[in-house]
Amino acid sequence: METKQEEEEEEIVCLDESFFINDDYKLTTFTFGSQVIELLCLQSASTDFDLTGQLVWPGAMLMNDYLSKNADVLHGRSVIELGSGVGITGILCSRFCHEVVLTDHNDEVLKILKKNVELHSSSVNHNCCAGLAVEKLEWGNSEQVSGILEKFSKGVDLILGADIYILSLSSNATKYNSYLIVKKKGTQVPLD
Repeated sequence: METKQEEEEEEIVCLDESFFINDDYKLTTFTFGSQVIELLCLQSASTDFDLTGQLVWPGAMLMNDYLSKNADVLHGRSVIELGSGVGITGILCSRFCHEVVLTDHNDEVLKILKKNVELHSSSVNHNCCAGLAVEKLEWGNSEQVSGILEKFSKGVDLILGADIYILSLSSNATKYNSYLIVKKKGTQVPLD
């Protein structure tokens, strides 16, 4: 006869992260002013295993609305976007900028981000004029920042981020990343 502890142990089910991964992406159309963007994204996502970047959040919609109405702040500039998710903001920026670097830290999110960049880079969409690049970036990872700086040695003009959450413990890391990226361009970013 089984003991109570043995019965409880048999009931424990361990799930790996693949249980939470949803890659049922839908081609979705977004319109910001005269700019129409189609990209693959989820309609909802799990916050488990930090897969929140698989869908478009309200902050990105607001930022893109603002950028589409104020595109002059983007014309001819180079941009890096922190926490790009599926890439909606970076792809919009590519319509006005000469270079856009989209970053995220989650490998699963980076997969869909790369698919969306490929979708826009290979399309016959003549509105898309910037070079789009995808890079892994975990805030505070100086090796990844250095790698980005090597590839984009001229730095960037503008750092964007919508619906990103920065823990107070990591705020110095984010300031450091921003400092390194912008300093390379010749602008000083205060670290305090």
